[in-house]
This record gives sequence, structure tokens and C-alpha cells, in this order.
Amino acid sequence: MSALRENWRIALLVVLLLVSTVALFVPGAPPGLSADEGAGNATTSTNLQYGIQLSGGTRIRAPVVGMTAEGVQITANGSSAELSMARQLGVDPIDVEVRRGAPGENGTVEVFTRNVTEQEFRAALEAEGYGSPTIRDGVTAETRAAMVESIEEKISTSALSGGRVQSVSAPGGRNFISITAPDREPAELRDILDERGVVRVYAVHRANGTWQHDQVISQGDFAGIGTAQETQGANPEAFVPVTLEQRAAEQFQQEMRRVGFADGSGVRCSASRGEHDTVESINSTCLVATLNGEPVFIGGIQPGLSQSFADGTFANDPSFRMSTGLVSEGGLDDARELSLSLKAGRLPAPLDFESSQQFSLDPALADRFQQNSLVTGLLAVLAVSGVVYARYGRPEVALPMIVTALSEVYLLLGFVAFVQYPLNLSHLAGFIAVIGTGVDDLIIIADEILQQGKVETGRVFESRFRKAFWVIGAAAATTIVAMSPLMVLSLGDLSGFAIITIVGVLIGVLITRPAYGDILRNLVLDEE
Repeated sequence: MSALRENWRIALLVVLLLVSTVALFVPGAPPGLSADEGAGNATTSTNLQYGIQLSGGTRIRAPVVGMTAEGVQITANGSSAELSMARQLGVDPIDVEVRRGAPGENGTVEVFTRNVTEQEFRAALEAEGYGSPTIRDGVTAETRAAMVESIEEKISTSALSGGRVQSVSAPGGRNFISITAPDREPAELRDILDERGVVRVYAVHRANGTWQHDQVISQGDFAGIGTAQETQGANPEAFVPVTLEQRAAEQFQQEMRRVGFADGSGVRCSASRGEHDTVESINSTCLVATLNGEPVFIGGIQPGLSQSFADGTFANDPSFRMSTGLVSEGGLDDARELSLSLKAGRLPAPLDFESSQQFSLDPALADRFQQNSLVTGLLAVLAVSGVVYARYGRPEVALPMIVTALSEVYLLLGFVAFVQYPLNLSHLAGFIAVIGTGVDDLIIIADEILQQGKVETGRVFESRFRKAFWVIGAAAATTIVAMSPLMVLSLGDLSGFAIITIVGVLIGVLITRPAYGDILRNLVLDEE
């Protein structure tokens, strides 16, 4: 026990190396990573995630479509103000966002469509009594944050492992949403992002001699969304099982009674998806679900469901199936897209792909980058090892130094695997920088202790070690301060380099340098 207390830094290093091993190699160890996804990188069998530079893939940077009026005095509540502005502009209410400001401050009004000019926006604001506020292109920071959150949900729901979404600023003050999807084709990523994922359910019925198309369910009314499934039989149909919120279920039940869908005999629908591309073109008693305005489900109501509306039992178990048609006709793909949109939610605003920047890398080239990076890392280790051995000529001093430096890299890899940070070339450059600075600090420790004469007692060793540690601590602080601006500013790959370097320096100062001090003390004092 006394030996353990004296060498607790070495024990801590060993424990953290074991933790890093778990983070790197045990399936599902990193938080948020399932056992199926853990060790899911087939080429390395580790939990490491690679960015597009090491796995191939696509990065898209696109601005958000919209205009913002700032300094607006808003008196009405948000929902009524949005409806009123939408009527003035002739757009869908989801394309308008009204935000009150903090107490004593003005708010903002945003419109998310290309079909409204600045003059029309200003005229609508004046008609609503908002005066003539400042209007600029772009959206607010709150909307960009909501965009990032929604796209992250879409990415994760779509099983695009390693995907990353962030809001970035370009010179001139223009803001973009940057979406990175490793190992994905540009068209695949665009298909997910190109549509906002707006889901609505309508009841089509005849009233007063005309066909009415009443919205009965909105996207926020769903409490549970199942995965796309298909029925068994000669003509299997695809469907998505859904459950409504209690409040929405009671309202939906009342709406079904009002439009005549609750007589207990069911509703037969004669319309079909192949004949209709809009809700307004449907002239038949039907329940219709639309995705981004396009019908994906047109059908009737089964007698059992209709009876549950009539007797009020639907609200007790508000679940039903949304069918998207025959599997052979693409209904299963539509069901998957519907399920994705319901789970991920709609985007607050569309992305402007006409003004986007796109970068993609072929997976074969990315594999070559991986191999070259591995070779470069091995060469760096061999070169550093040779320099250290040439300087000291003593394996008992040089070998622990190299092992300690490599353990620092291993801990850093474990950290990257644990937080699921996608690795790119800039991060690997940070690893090489960590190897260099780490060995440099270890040389400072060894020189301070071995070049100042014999170490006769532990007290002498501790004195010399503290002196060396102050030097490397000051150097580490300088490195962290120098790298911090690169880490916090939106500078692309430079930010990743800075993050890896800073984390590596902290691991070295807090863990590996003190552990090497204990190793060297045992070697020196044992010799004496």
C-alpha cells in the first residue's frame, strides 16, 4: 500500500489507459452509441469516428432562406401575430416567426420564403402597425440554433453516423449552416435536407355543396412515431404506426365527428395518390396526410376506428396507422420518409442550396489519406525515439520516455472516441504536435534531474522535478492561450487542430508528465 501511495500517479495513468481501451474498443461504450454502432467502423473495428477527409463524404454549407425585421414593437401574442402577418403576406403561417424581445426591448419578425420581397415585407409590417423597422437578409441566431437542432435530429434519425451540424460565420457577416456527413454521397445528403419535413393531416369532406379540406392534425400533435412497416399478404401495404398527444387526440376525435367520419360504418375513399398531387385536387371523402404539401397517404377510415370516434374511446388509445400505399409502388420508401419527418420534426426554415458551398471526397482517396496519416505518425514516433536515444544513450531513460509519450496519444484517442469527435487530417496534425511537445517536456524533466549531478535522496529529486514542472507548466499555459482563439473562432479545420492540441497538452500536464516523474524517480533512486 505504501508503494501504491508513492506511485499513485503511475496507477492513475494505468487506470486511464484501461478506460481509454474501453472507450476505443468496447462496442457501445461511448455515450449515445449503440452496441450495433460501436466498433462500427469496419476498417478499424474501433469506436473512432472519421470525418469526410478520412472516410469520404460530403460537406454542405448553405445559408437559411429568410428576412428579418429588427426593432419591432410587438403587442399581440406570438401565434396570433404570426397568423396575421401570414395573411398579410399571403404565405403559410409556418413561414413567419414573431419573437418578443426581453422586457423593455423590441422584438423581431422573420419570414422564411423566397416569394416575398423586401417591399412586400415592409408593407405588411406597416399594415400590422409595426412601423418601418430595419429589414435585413438572413435570420436570427435563435432560428439558426433551431435549424442546427432540427438538422442534427434528422441526421441522427437517418443513421448518418459521424454527422456534424454547426452554425458558421463567413467574412462579411453572412451566416451559414454547415452539415458534414461522412461516407455519404451529395445527393443522399441533399435529399434529407432539401425538404423541410412538414407533415399535416386533412379531412376531405363535402359540406354546403362543396368539397372542404380541413386540417385535423399538425406535426406537433404526435406523441409517438413508429418505424415504417408493411402488412403481410399478396399485396403488402406500407404504413407508419402513430400515437397522438392526449390533447390532440380529443380534438381530433371531435373534428372527426364534426366532418362526419364517426358514424361507426367507416369511410370509403375513392381517391388515389396516383391521381392527385395536392389536397385541393381531391374530391372524395378521405383522410389525407401530406409531407411538404404532397399527399403521401390518401385513404378511408376503418369501421373500428370510426366507431371509436363515435363512442369517444379513441382518446383513451389514440393510435392508428398511416398507410402510404403498396410496397411494390414505392410505398415503403414513402413510409420511411414520413416516419423520418415525423420523428425529426420540420425545419424552421428552408436552406438556400442555390447559394450553397459543397465539398465531397471519394472514399478511395480518403482511405489513402488514412494510410498516409498512419505512416506519418509512425515516422514521427520513430524519429522522436531516435533523437531521445541519441541524446541519452540509456535505454532505461529513453524507453519510459517514449512509452509515456505514446500513452499520452493513446489517452487522447480514448477521449476522442468517448466524445465521438470525427477525426480529420487537421486533428491528426494535432496528434503529431502533441507527440512533439510531449517528448520535449519529458526531455526537460530528464535534463533537469539527470544533468544537475547525482540524485541522492527523494527530497532532491522532488526539488528538481518541481523546478522542471514549473517550466513545462508555463509552456503548456502559453500553448493553451495561443491556441484558444483558434478553438473558439469559426475557422474550420484550424479549430479541430487547436482542440486536439489543447486537450493533449492538458492530458500531458495533468496525467502523463507527473507519471513520468514517478517512473524516473524509481529508476534514479534505485540506481543510487
